[in-house]
Amino acid sequence: MPENITIRMAEPADVPAITALIRSVLPFLTEADDGVSFAGTVTEENVLGFVTESDGRYQVAFVDGELAGVVSVRDNSHLFHLYVAERFHRRGIARALWQAARGDAQARGNPGRFTVKSSPYAVGVYERFGFKATGPRAGQGGLAYVPMLLEAAA
Repeated sequence: MPENITIRMAEPADVPAITALIRSVLPFLTEADDGVSFAGTVTEENVLGFVTESDGRYQVAFVDGELAGVVSVRDNSHLFHLYVAERFHRRGIARALWQAARGDAQARGNPGRFTVKSSPYAVGVYERFGFKATGPRAGQGGLAYVPMLLEAAA
């Protein structure tokens, strides 16, 4: 884990920075020919909804005071968002966020079963976390994804 990392629950005041971070990583998420549909939904209003929704838990990671990444788990079982600013890629931020989100979900009763719609770019990251693809690459609203599942060992 990187030095000087702080992970905490997101607050409404974090929304502008979270929105900017998500917009900055759109090239890693969207289909080459159709990123417009999803990009149009990345607004501060929508991100505020994610941060304050009752069925989700949104956390943020800061490195030396700079927003480095965000993670969200919905319904205590679906890894909804895991975004890391490009300059922080390959520094352990995604793993630290995932561990925080997973620990939070398990403390709230999740037995170790999680789903995610991984961007093709991040499939390797999720595989290192223990997720396995459950279907082929698909697309929806300009997003490309691979459905994946993590189940606790029996």
